[in-house]
Amino acid sequence: MKGLRKNLLAIAIAAVVLIVGVPWLYINVIKDDAPSRLTLDTQAPILVTTTMGSDTTSVVVPDGVTGAWKIGTDSVVGYRVKEILFGQSTEGVGRTSAVTGTLEINDNAVTTAEFIVDMATFKSDAGKRDEQFSGRIMDTATFPTATFSLTTPIVLPESAITGEKFSTTAVGDLSMHGTTMAVTIPIEAQLTKGRVAVQGTINIVFADYGIPNPSIGPIKTEDNGDLELLLLFGR
Repeated sequence: MKGLRKNLLAIAIAAVVLIVGVPWLYINVIKDDAPSRLTLDTQAPILVTTTMGSDTTSVVVPDGVTGAWKIGTDSVVGYRVKEILFGQSTEGVGRTSAVTGTLEINDNAVTTAEFIVDMATFKSDAGKRDEQFSGRIMDTATFPTATFSLTTPIVLPESAITGEKFSTTAVGDLSMHGTTMAVTIPIEAQLTKGRVAVQGTINIVFADYGIPNPSIGPIKTEDNGDLELLLLFGR
């Protein structure tokens, strides 16, 4: 009997080691780190050099901000969700550059803005996660796009014209998974030569949009995640 108990104990210990150790090994040794959050510094700055007397200075010069701007192909929209695998913490991050949209600047304010995201094009570092995202979670066959439309003009500070970064909010309607909600997105923006760069992050509670919790099997997630964006507008 003692031998049997020892064997059972050894089996139980081995099982615990496998349950805890394998996920730890995968997350901390095998799995790539989640990509860093998007910032305005993620984009390559567009600077021109002007000569002032004997000094040469790199400055940002706006190329006439009034009028229409269009989202460029190097824009990025992504999600970031905290995941727990057998007690080990990690992050699930998926991104896409399939983003379209425009904004209009008049009288030193962004008067209209909209961006549309192709939800079926998100990719992460795990094919299984992508399948779950496109199918059970976001049901991209039924809800192929997500849209944000500005509802309140964004007044540009005087410093924006000199190319300085500035912080503000974008108030509008976010439509996703068949639900539209009024949201306020904290953003950082910069007007550079030939480009308007906008970076923002907003936390999304899944139930607010009728999105099922992503948890499945041994992978558990919180009831919310971050929507991240870096939108680069050109003429």
